[in-house]
Amino acid sequence: MTRTNPLYQIRYAVRHPDRVLPHLRRLARDTWFRLRTRDHISYYRAVMRSDTARNPEAAVGSKSHERWLALGQMQFDYLVKHGLRPEMRMLEIGCGNLRAGRLFIDYLHTGGYYGIDISPDILMSAQEVLVRYGLQDKLPHLTPVKDLRFAFLPDEYFDVVHAHSVFSHSPLHVIEECFAHVGRVMKPEGWFDFTFDRTEGREHQVLHEDFYYRTETLVNLAAKHGLTAKFMEDWEELPHKQSKIRVTRAAA
Repeated sequence: MTRTNPLYQIRYAVRHPDRVLPHLRRLARDTWFRLRTRDHISYYRAVMRSDTARNPEAAVGSKSHERWLALGQMQFDYLVKHGLRPEMRMLEIGCGNLRAGRLFIDYLHTGGYYGIDISPDILMSAQEVLVRYGLQDKLPHLTPVKDLRFAFLPDEYFDVVHAHSVFSHSPLHVIEECFAHVGRVMKPEGWFDFTFDRTEGREHQVLHEDFYYRTETLVNLAAKHGLTAKFMEDWEELPHKQSKIRVTRAAA
């Protein structure tokens, strides 16, 4: 039973009556945004503007500052364990306010971190985080984007591409746009790690903000664009609700 099923929603409301009014407020807000925007990127940019104005850390999915710190550390530790080295160049898609990015910036050589996001508002918060942690001398690149075509980035430049909690907020055509272009900016031996909300049942979305996919859907979509995808089993052992896939360029 998915979250869009009326029976599920009734049962959830009975179990959590305190969450009904906030949900209705969010539904009304998001409906208003959808009516005023032309596509999903524009819509989600409006969502992020609203959420960031209230709390930048909550806007990237952290319920507390302690959780913001813990989730950033979890992402960093996992990538270092799985091959990230200081001399590598990294592209972080949906870098947000540098929940993990501040750790990557500090770890990588100067200029080795490139963060992009569709939200100018959250990137302003990212600049504040840079100052707070004294990372200005590491010269990270923080760039707002309108799509995931990476047209302004050079060929075969990045060792690592990373997207945490991005595809969980993306319809399939946005993910496919990323898959169609990310291979070009990756080095031949590079890799792309991303998380997603996994379902074993019917794929669905909630409020056009949260999207749930079967693993095979994303694996097959990656293959369509010449990429090899591997489900990261050991990520499942960590205290995080999303799953992770690693994508590499298929051997010629």
